[in-house]
Amino acid sequence: MIKTTLSAEEYLDGEKRAETRHEYVTGEVYAMAGAGERHNRIALNVAFQLRSKARGGNCGVFMSDMKLRIENGERFYYPDVMLVCNENDDHSHYKDAPCLIAEVLSPSTEAVDRREKWLAYSELDSLHYYLLISADRKHVDYYQRDEEGAWQVSALSSMDTILVQCEDGTSHFSAGLCLDDIYEDVTWR
Repeated sequence: MIKTTLSAEEYLDGEKRAETRHEYVTGEVYAMAGAGERHNRIALNVAFQLRSKARGGNCGVFMSDMKLRIENGERFYYPDVMLVCNENDDHSHYKDAPCLIAEVLSPSTEAVDRREKWLAYSELDSLHYYLLISADRKHVDYYQRDEEGAWQVSALSSMDTILVQCEDGTSHFSAGLCLDDIYEDVTWR
């Protein structure tokens, strides 16, 4: 059996017509599963907090229907939330230069989010924050790029706030994220 791979152009064209979303990794396409209520609430809470501070500025907040292009089209992912402050990152179907990415973890995606995606995301020069948010309990691990460009990892405690600051040309963004904001109205049954 011969395995067929798609070019990035074929993938993008097919994705415009697809009823379900697919991620693309070096020619191979992977269908994405739907998300539950907690996952949706958490992603929306993060996007809402970021969007409320981005209003009227040059930064955009995108949820799970906007693709992230990595390695000049070798990979396309659908992060749960992206903050983009680069005015030149203006493609209508994907973004290249996010400042922040948040992924809400589920049992089926956690390993990919923590390894494969983190390895790909960490190479983005624009990225300063990567949040891994549990949907099963109140817990957030996050990576933050320090002044020297090295990644620092930490867990968000109930007393902490992540200060998200992004600058790119004329774009200046600042917002705080805490556990109460991220998990607002999330029920644990």
